[in-house]
Amino acid sequence: MTQGAPGHTPEEDKGGLRTALAGLTTRGRSFLAAGIAAAICAYVLGQSDLLRVGLLLAVLPLVCATVLYRTRYRVAGSRRLSPGRVPAGSEARVHLRMDNVSRLPTGLLMLQDRVPYVLGPRPRFVLDRVEAGGRREVSYRVRSDLRGRYPLGPLQLRLTDPFGLCELTRSFSTYDTLTVIPRVEPLPPVRLSGEAKGYGDGRQRALALAGEDDVIPRGYRHGDDLRRVHWRLTARYGELMVRREEQPQRSRCTVFLDTRGLAFQGAGPDSAFEWAVSGAASTLVHMLERGFSVRLLTDTGSSVPAEGADGFAGASQESADAAGLMMDTLAVIDHSDGAGLSRAYDVLRGGNEGLLVAFFGDLDEEQATVVAKMRQRSGGAIAFLLDSESWVREGADVPGPLDKSEERLRMLREAGWTALKVPRGAGLADLWRQADRQRMGIGAGSGTGGWS
Repeated sequence: MTQGAPGHTPEEDKGGLRTALAGLTTRGRSFLAAGIAAAICAYVLGQSDLLRVGLLLAVLPLVCATVLYRTRYRVAGSRRLSPGRVPAGSEARVHLRMDNVSRLPTGLLMLQDRVPYVLGPRPRFVLDRVEAGGRREVSYRVRSDLRGRYPLGPLQLRLTDPFGLCELTRSFSTYDTLTVIPRVEPLPPVRLSGEAKGYGDGRQRALALAGEDDVIPRGYRHGDDLRRVHWRLTARYGELMVRREEQPQRSRCTVFLDTRGLAFQGAGPDSAFEWAVSGAASTLVHMLERGFSVRLLTDTGSSVPAEGADGFAGASQESADAAGLMMDTLAVIDHSDGAGLSRAYDVLRGGNEGLLVAFFGDLDEEQATVVAKMRQRSGGAIAFLLDSESWVREGADVPGPLDKSEERLRMLREAGWTALKVPRGAGLADLWRQADRQRMGIGAGSGTGGWS
């Protein structure tokens, strides 16, 4: 991103000269006042030598202001983020470059970039004289423990003349945006329900055809397996024809995030809601790495990436773009004003949703009933329940007198969910393994499981 210097008109010159005179430093104003005083005294006393000194003292600040004003429109700046998207708690580096595109060298440059307070102190740099056509490069680091999108800029440049008589501040108009995404925790591989392994036998075919004669053929290509040659069609068409290959069935996964404001208490990077956002981000990345088609669903019924009618991510080559889109959404996601989960349930009513991984806040009896019905719309389901009151209460490991999380867990497990309570400070990787052990234990005892 380059921030250039605009041209200026004669009308702007008049206002610019006034701005240049307003940029006189204390030293410059003192020189100007001393020169005027000396000139008046020389005129009154008739001292020509004193008049020359006074004119020199008065003209020098004016000349410096004029030259500095002309120079400031010939300095270009640029900013580059590396990278432009970082997880919370990680650092990004911002590279600044100043180019002197004029034919005259600059004086001392003081460079300042405007950044939000959450990213750290405002960076300031002092650049020595830049020769004509030269450049200077500096960099600084930014870091935030809070996810979000933060503007960087505009870049401010303070120009000074070699004598320190005038200072002018120039602000560039453009800025960049740093996206701080939620923390992503690596998850261990476990056996997930509905996991499609490429072209495996028994998978649903892309073409549902009645018989052998209804197979859609195509011409033989170099490298095709000769066992796929369809001899009857080859004899009919007079050239080698092969059966069309089965299309791989990509397993689906819906990651549900409860964003209701009344379901979470507390705020900050250690709050229950931030844990749920980070858990959803970790699950999305993990499922994409496993080859799943994934989507992010919230209680408002909105789906990301929402490509096509089903809202799932597309082919594998689009996984990176889908992951970036979902991460950008999670970077700025906030509490919703909704009170129920019915909109999300309506989205899931279509069935054939594959695996469902959900992160819930506090659930009352009515919403727990809706969540129990969600299990019927998925091939497998795992729920992480965050009792937000325990996250903000002192002695979080001691259950409160009105703690109903165990009752909610029982309701979901009876409905077929693999449901786990998330204590304060728990790691998602450990809960992920615990969910797999719970699934295996349930499957051994009753023949039903939350994941498979």
